[in-house]
Amino acid sequence: MITIVRGDELGEPYRRAIAAVFTQGFAEDFSFFSKDPDVLADAFAPMLLLEHFHVACVDGEPAGLATLTNGDQEVFDPSAATLRRHLGPIRGTICYRVIRSWFMGPSDGVSHGATEIGSVTTVPRFRGRGVGTALLQHLITLPGHSSFLLEDIKDTNGAALGLYRKLGFSEDRRTPQRFPRLAGFTSLISMRLDLE
Repeated sequence: MITIVRGDELGEPYRRAIAAVFTQGFAEDFSFFSKDPDVLADAFAPMLLLEHFHVACVDGEPAGLATLTNGDQEVFDPSAATLRRHLGPIRGTICYRVIRSWFMGPSDGVSHGATEIGSVTTVPRFRGRGVGTALLQHLITLPGHSSFLLEDIKDTNGAALGLYRKLGFSEDRRTPQRFPRLAGFTSLISMRLDLE
């Protein structure tokens, strides 16, 4: 059974498990900082602002997540010292700067009244079991939200793009990648869903 619970409702005992879902789901993106998922989860756990994380649990075990924010709300509160302690002085400093520049501040496409769904991921062993679908269906039916944005989806992520289209999202804009061979994708896609 899949249930969706906000991170702060799960509480502090689940903080590390939520961080593990995030870092496992984006392991490829964070592999420069560490290839050890436990190290990454320990580094990321303290900076999660749990009230913005919605966690899909399968039989009580965190299996997927997404963030939900309006305007200039943040999902991370990074500490350079904590990241350096877990990742080392150089990689920790670089990670801190990457988080500050890529994951903080309002997205370009978020306008007044729009809600951003971000960091959508499922732990690899739970993929293909409806976790992502249940999570997104839950988010787009929450009261008080009528317009949703999904930003910066790699054009190579066919599974995610297919899921978002199935749920009614359509492409809003496409941003070409400056170094596609190095990055492994040619553009980042933003998608939008307007319910009204």
